Amino acid sequence: MEPVKQHTDTRATWLAEIAGVKREFDTEQHPDERVAALGGRLVTGEFLRADPLTWPPGGGSLAASDLRVIFEPSSQRGVVTIVIGVVTHSTHGELFREAANTLGGVDLEWVSYDHEDEIRAKVAEFLSTTRLDGFLAGPVPYTASRELLPPGLPVGVIRSSALDLSLALYRAQERGWGRTPVSIDTFPAEAIEEVATALELDTDAIDCLPYAPTQSVEDIVEFHRSAHRRFGGRSYVISVRAAVRERLSGEIPIMSGMPVPATIRTELHELALRIESERASAQRFAAGVFLISHSQDEERARIGLMNLLLNTPEFAGAWIEDRGRRGVVVFAHKVLFERITRNWVAVPALAEAAAALGAQVSAGFGVGASARNCVVLAEEAAARAERESGPCGYLIEDSGVIIGPMGPVRAALSYSYREHGDDVERLAKSVGLSAATVSRLAALDHELEGRAISPGELADHLGITDQSGRRLIRTLDAGGLVSVEGTAQHHPKGRPTRLYRLRIAQALLRPSR
Repeated sequence: MEPVKQHTDTRATWLAEIAGVKREFDTEQHPDERVAALGGRLVTGEFLRADPLTWPPGGGSLAASDLRVIFEPSSQRGVVTIVIGVVTHSTHGELFREAANTLGGVDLEWVSYDHEDEIRAKVAEFLSTTRLDGFLAGPVPYTASRELLPPGLPVGVIRSSALDLSLALYRAQERGWGRTPVSIDTFPAEAIEEVATALELDTDAIDCLPYAPTQSVEDIVEFHRSAHRRFGGRSYVISVRAAVRERLSGEIPIMSGMPVPATIRTELHELALRIESERASAQRFAAGVFLISHSQDEERARIGLMNLLLNTPEFAGAWIEDRGRRGVVVFAHKVLFERITRNWVAVPALAEAAAALGAQVSAGFGVGASARNCVVLAEEAAARAERESGPCGYLIEDSGVIIGPMGPVRAALSYSYREHGDDVERLAKSVGLSAATVSRLAALDHELEGRAISPGELADHLGITDQSGRRLIRTLDAGGLVSVEGTAQHHPKGRPTRLYRLRIAQALLRPSR
């Protein structure tokens, strides 16, 4: 047993070897009572509990027989707990804990910092010792640590909303400051505009500085000072940044714009649901159908293909069956097919089969609600692939998603529903979105051919709620992946809707740094 991390004076994380497997657990120490209570999540997602340990009177040491451990494998508990890492300023810890107290089935692992220049090192140390299913942070800690995050790790970025701004303005009014003039940092311009319209505020008496990854604390402090001078020393500040509030305290009246627990809770619940959804999706059953063509002896080539698949390590967990003219059928979890196709980008097995059998092989993959449905979709996808001029694969899901053609090499999937090249992974990581979402946006950008759309139209295209569409637009705006292109009046009595032009294709063409 060896220590991993000392969180506080009384709480520490340890790494123990149990039955030849290393497992992580926490201890909470009570020096005055000479008692230590052990328990918590293990690195495998299982649980370890132990009775409190009481030291012998007058000091001394404990023997192994003094410890009674109860080990609960996840298979017995029936639930694998989700583990989310949360990065927050030390002054915001209680706020985040209050937001998380209604969330069940999720363990939160905390990274707390006092100064922004500590974030990167603390997150690096945290990631080296902690297994995570997801990562939650505000825009500042996310920007500081995004390059450290493992590829594919689900990420949630908490951004202050229109509700948070409304409450901050209300608290300022309670203090007798009035609602304007005011300077506001970090809030999205759309949220400020929405609140100003709803509360009928004088927009000329509002200065805003939306969040940008390149902003320094000094830049934001100078922005507020400049606004204060412009408003004749009558304004106050709403700031999300703890460092900014500390710098301006006593100089200009200042109000926190930190998200309220409801905003944090929404993002936290959404992240947990996304992780659960990805887990469930990965465990859905799928089928693959491989067809032989351009062969002098198709039956012999088909038997050779089946033997080739049976002896391929990646297919070790799959059920493989020769169904004659219907091809070689493979049953497995969806996640296995995602691995062998590099997340639906290419099918290297096609090139290997062609080299070994001297025939063209086409592949179709189907994901559906039943085994029969999976096979029907896979056969339809394989027939579509067979009509292409060269070896390739297609995926058809029961949701209507079609991905392809996927060639034997990585470069085949242009403007598909879901492409995961290095450039997509890089761009997705830089803005805090999944690679799948960026791929869908890239395909939509190509389809729109420069036409501007509203957040509602974006939501319709992606099959998400209007609220999620507005949140996605804010994320894209913060990452420089959309530009404002005017407004549209969809309803005579409603407010004009802002229009945006996607800039995904341009961003993908930029050279990586």
